[in-house]
Amino acid sequence: MAHFSEDGLDVQCTRLANMYRDVLREIGEDPSREGLLKTPERVAKALQFLTQGYQMDAAAILRSAMFAEDYSEMVIVKDIELYSLCEHHMLPFFGKAHIAYIPNGYIVGLSKLPRVVDVFARRLQVQERLTHQILECIQSTLKPLGVAVVIEAQHLCMMMRGVEKQNSVTTTSAFTGAFQNVETRSEFLNLISARLH
Repeated sequence: MAHFSEDGLDVQCTRLANMYRDVLREIGEDPSREGLLKTPERVAKALQFLTQGYQMDAAAILRSAMFAEDYSEMVIVKDIELYSLCEHHMLPFFGKAHIAYIPNGYIVGLSKLPRVVDVFARRLQVQERLTHQILECIQSTLKPLGVAVVIEAQHLCMMMRGVEKQNSVTTTSAFTGAFQNVETRSEFLNLISARLH
């Protein structure tokens, strides 16, 4: 339960906003000038939103929409938009996740797979860990015959600073069970590459 301060902001938001005021001063800005008056609160609220995954339970989300079903073919949800913050520079990375699983007695409501992506993406992350967390959550909760996850993302820490390579895309993948079979994995990779619609 959030506790609120006199200005109507929750206590965590107020603390973060005060820290951002100090940051503005440290970089040579005046947090009392008109354009920056509300910036600390806005940034604090944005950070709370972008890291809300710490307060969410991805497995519970999946369990809330599991249905017994005698279906054992591949289920794919592709092109799931994702936005996260790199834990090294706290700059955004963004792209798409592609998820497949082969049911083993249970299917899950299709909207729950993008929600699982959001739970883990809305934390400080590295793309490699994000890929595995999504995979492990689906595998341990649904217990399917296999899970596949591929993420393609662009990282602002590479685009805006450092090497400044604007067109680079990082791809990570993880597979369990039936997707460790070359034919099954190839079918998945072909399907996420195809434009069927």
